[in-house]
Amino acid sequence: MTGLVVCVAVLAAASVYGVLQRRRSGRVRVRGRDDGKRLDAAELGAELGERATLVQFSSAFCAPCRATRRVLGEVAGLVPGVTHVEIDAEAHLDLVRRLDILKTPTVLVLDADGRVVRRATGQPRKADVIAALGEAV
Repeated sequence: MTGLVVCVAVLAAASVYGVLQRRRSGRVRVRGRDDGKRLDAAELGAELGERATLVQFSSAFCAPCRATRRVLGEVAGLVPGVTHVEIDAEAHLDLVRRLDILKTPTVLVLDADGRVVRRATGQPRKADVIAALGEAV
């Protein structure tokens, strides 16, 4: 009987954790650890956007990365002066470590000077990305 109680408790805890993680995934938010971090064109392998840059860290077998690429490309096409740059996380491990990228996709919103102003992990919604650009531009 004790084994059954432990099993039910573990399943309940795992379920709560899963629900909380799912709710947080894709949210665009400010993180204190990003304060003051900057990226330049050399690190990105592309020029910064005139007003803002959407930097996406992806990996080869990441299904949400493809959808994120589409969303960010659409937003960059809609908002003048915004550029979308995709970085292969596996090929740029030094940058991944420096920026504390823990999973893909991770999206960083940079202002015109390359300063990280927002971050999202998971697949962000188009409306959230557009709202996050408001702080960068």
